[in-house]
Amino acid sequence: MKVAVIDYGAGNLRSVMSALRTVGCEAVVIDSQTDIHDARAMILPGVGAAADTMVNLRRRGLSDVVTRWIEAERPFMGICMGMQVLFTHSDEGRGQQCLGIIPGRVVRLPQGLKVPHMGWNQVRYAGEYSIFRTIPDDSNFYFVHSYVAEPDDESIIAAHTNYGAPFCSAVQRGPLFATQFHPEKSGVLGLQLYKNFVETAAA
Repeated sequence: MKVAVIDYGAGNLRSVMSALRTVGCEAVVIDSQTDIHDARAMILPGVGAAADTMVNLRRRGLSDVVTRWIEAERPFMGICMGMQVLFTHSDEGRGQQCLGIIPGRVVRLPQGLKVPHMGWNQVRYAGEYSIFRTIPDDSNFYFVHSYVAEPDDESIIAAHTNYGAPFCSAVQRGPLFATQFHPEKSGVLGLQLYKNFVETAAA
């Protein structure tokens, strides 16, 4: 199956591509408004700052590509910053308007905690989701972030993680799925998550 991977200059692009190939996908890099009609799913990886991410997405015309794809209710996965920019606004830096696909905002982790939150931490599911099938609840995934998403509609929260206090570590709304953690840095379970996403998209 062909998966379109959005390239706006994110540092984790190659590791995401490698993970997809490991689970048997044809991963195709999309770095402009290229014709992607034959892709079955899309992944938006991400590291870095919200402002830089949005500037690069808009400069390459990719913000419209992502928005149209999600509005068409096609399978989509966002990773770390690729999750955060789906929201309305990020408080990072001096504040940044994001894609506005998911109502809500991205806020800094509470004061008193070491930031970034970096390393392995447990992901607790908020319900039964096919994306997590065969992956035990409370499994450890790899995180690197200083900000967390707060959806207006809490029913889309698919998983929580505790770091000082619980925060949203995954969301799902129809065929849209996004994680604050990095599956591509999370070993065998991360690969299984990509495999689950691809199999769900192909169904």
